[in-house]
Amino acid sequence: MEVKIEQSWKDALQSEFDKPYFASLVRFLHSEKSAGKIIYPPGGSIFRAFELTPVDKVKVVILGQDPYPGKGQAMGLSFSVPEGIPAPPSLKNIFKEIEDDLGIRMSGCPDLRRWAEQGVLLLNSSLTVEAGQPNSHSRIGWTEFTDAVIKYLSDNCSGIVFLLWGNNARNKKWLIDTSKHHVLEAAHPSPLARGAFFGCRHFSKTNEILVREGKTPIDWQL
Repeated sequence: MEVKIEQSWKDALQSEFDKPYFASLVRFLHSEKSAGKIIYPPGGSIFRAFELTPVDKVKVVILGQDPYPGKGQAMGLSFSVPEGIPAPPSLKNIFKEIEDDLGIRMSGCPDLRRWAEQGVLLLNSSLTVEAGQPNSHSRIGWTEFTDAVIKYLSDNCSGIVFLLWGNNARNKKWLIDTSKHHVLEAAHPSPLARGAFFGCRHFSKTNEILVREGKTPIDWQL
């Protein structure tokens, strides 16, 4: 099966693309589209996170749940929406924490590609969603695929900082070899968490770890 994905990731994950569950996943998406369902993000953006952050560039992983289900929001990067689209509440809270943590001013630009280009893999557990139906594709095979992504990074890289926000992300900790990598956990930035995310200081802590690892810290300012 030919999957259009950045070459280093294609090489790393070819065994996943060859498995029956992935063929079933692709058939499901084609069937849903043929039935007139609207799927986000657009096909060319499903693997955007991998395109912008090749395997050997990954320094940080921010794990989200699934793409935003609203029109024009999903762009293949967790928590990110295109410029010109209002920042969703969770992203606004992320920006507020960055400002409080680092003492910088964020522009409010909701497009996080600049983070991805610096080595932040903005990975959702599910890479697609039906319009207006949050978490609608959580059982079609994406979780098995993205678990394999996390496991591959854990097994084949070192010194990556994994930011696990909320229970869905925290449940992935078992995939990570914490003797080789760093895991920072916090509440989800959603307003439903009633501000429990605030004060986690994950952005300064991440950069402190990267410096200790001899890596260039992330410029979080947008």
